[in-house]
Amino acid sequence: MTTALLLTIIEAILPILVTLGLGYLAAWRRDFDSHQAGVLIRLVMLYALPLALLASILSTPRERVLSAGPLAVLILIAMLGAYIIIFSTLRWGFRIKQGEAALITMTITGPSVPFIGIPVLGQLFGPISAVPISVAALIMNLCQLPLTLILMSHAQQRGQHIHKDTTSSWHTTMRELSGHLLHSCKEPVVWAPLFAFILVLCGFQLPASLKGSLQLLGHATGGTALFASGVVLCARQVRFSPAVGLMVLARNVVIPLTIYAIAYTWRVPSLTLQETVLTMAMPSATMNVILAIRYHTMEREIASVLFFGTASAIFTLAFFIWLTHS
Repeated sequence: MTTALLLTIIEAILPILVTLGLGYLAAWRRDFDSHQAGVLIRLVMLYALPLALLASILSTPRERVLSAGPLAVLILIAMLGAYIIIFSTLRWGFRIKQGEAALITMTITGPSVPFIGIPVLGQLFGPISAVPISVAALIMNLCQLPLTLILMSHAQQRGQHIHKDTTSSWHTTMRELSGHLLHSCKEPVVWAPLFAFILVLCGFQLPASLKGSLQLLGHATGGTALFASGVVLCARQVRFSPAVGLMVLARNVVIPLTIYAIAYTWRVPSLTLQETVLTMAMPSATMNVILAIRYHTMEREIASVLFFGTASAIFTLAFFIWLTHS
C-alpha cells in the first residue's frame, strides 16, 4: 500500500520536475530568455489561466461546493486564516515591506492544488476529490490572489511615490486603496473566477461543448507556466537559503501538520481529515513565481521555493499520506 501510494506521488510530481527542467534547459541553451518567459507568463495570466479557472469553476456542482461542511471550514482556515495571521506577523511583527510580506504569505499559504492536487488526490480518493480541489481553487482565486494583487500593486505605487508626505490622511489612503482594488478587479485572473462563481450560485451549468472550447487554451496553463518558471529558474540562479528553507518548511510541513491537529481535535470524519490534510500538503503554486516576476519582488527566492518545495514534496506528501492513513 505504501509503495503504491509513493509511486502515485512520484508519477504526479515527476512531470512537473521534467517540465521545469525543460524550461531550465531551454534557458541554458539560450533558446528562451527572461523577456520571452515574460511573454509566456502574460499569455498565462491574461488568457490561459482565466479560461482554465472559468471552465473549472463552472464545471463544479453548486451543491458539492456548498455542502462541503467541515472540509471547507478547515481549508478556509488553512488558506485564508493562515494568510491573515502570517501577513500580519510579517508586516507589523517583523516590519517586512508590504509587497514582500504579501508575496511570502501567498507563497506559504497557496498550495499547487490545480497542478499537483488533481492527479494525487484523484488517485487516492477518486471522483470525490473534486470537492477539496474545488474549494481550495475557489479560495485561492477568489480570496488569496485578489488580496495579494491589491497589496502588491498598492505597495508598488507607494514605492513610486516615496517622496510623498507619509502622513497622508485616512481618506487619501482609502481612496488609493479603492483605486487599486478597482484596477485589480479588472484583471482577467480576478474577475473571471468571480464571474464564474456568481454563475454557479445562480445554478448555471457549463455545456459540455462550450467546456471543451474553454479548456483548449486553458489546458496550456500548467505546462506553459511551469516551462516559463524553468526559464526563470535558470535566469535567477536558484539558490538555497535559510529564508527559502523556512518558506518550504512552512508550506510543506507546518500548515498541513497544523490542519491535521485541528481536524484531529475536532474529531472530523477520517475521510475529511485525509482529504483536507493532503490538499494542504501540496507544495507552493507556480502562480507565486509569476507574481514575483510581474512585480520584480524576491524573484530568485520565490523561484527557489518552487524548485525545492516541489522536489521535497515527494517525501513530505508520502509522510502525510502515511500519517492520515495510519
